[in-house]
Amino acid sequence: MTRHLLTRLITRLLWLVLLVGLTAGCGPAASDGSAGPAARAQSATQRGLPPEALETLALIQRGGPFPYRKDGTVFQNRERQLPAMPRGYYREYTVPTPGSQDRGARRIISGGNPPEVYYYTADHYRSFRRIEPLP
Repeated sequence: MTRHLLTRLITRLLWLVLLVGLTAGCGPAASDGSAGPAARAQSATQRGLPPEALETLALIQRGGPFPYRKDGTVFQNRERQLPAMPRGYYREYTVPTPGSQDRGARRIISGGNPPEVYYYTADHYRSFRRIEPLP
């Protein structure tokens, strides 16, 4: 093996070790299974939401009026990404997507009546982020 090849190999191995070391704590935490689906919903402050989501959140908190006919309808949580609750606990609201010709994929899901918890999805229910109130 030539000196140049050996140097390249060592450099690549060092980069690999560095990459593994930096990402070691980034994966999902170990769970004993008791956390359930709620652990899959990450959290987001309101500052991390798109402006359209903030507008929708304000409409929900005011009780409307809502621009889409399906806003406020029961969200059934078929994907089981949110904590299991009785039917009717969750309601869904459209977050407009600029340039979209339809309702798009973005939603806010509220839980409770009156709402006590909110979730945001940008990918049509594949993942959720719990919306934390501003401090």
